[in-house]
Amino acid sequence: MPIEDDDRPRKKISHEIGQDLSLLSVEELTERVALLKTEIARLEEAATRKRASRDAANSIFKS
Repeated sequence: MPIEDDDRPRKKISHEIGQDLSLLSVEELTERVALLKTEIARLEEAATRKRASRDAANSIFKS
């Protein structure tokens, strides 16, 4: 009995900056764009939290 594609575990999508994109399908490229957009949002949220912590600390020590 052959294993259906849907039953196989999906390989985790990863992307290396600068990697050759010529062998990727349109679907794979779209998945990577979504992955990178999610990561950008995560990075921006982390930067916002760190900036808020820094600003709070600065306001305490400048008093």
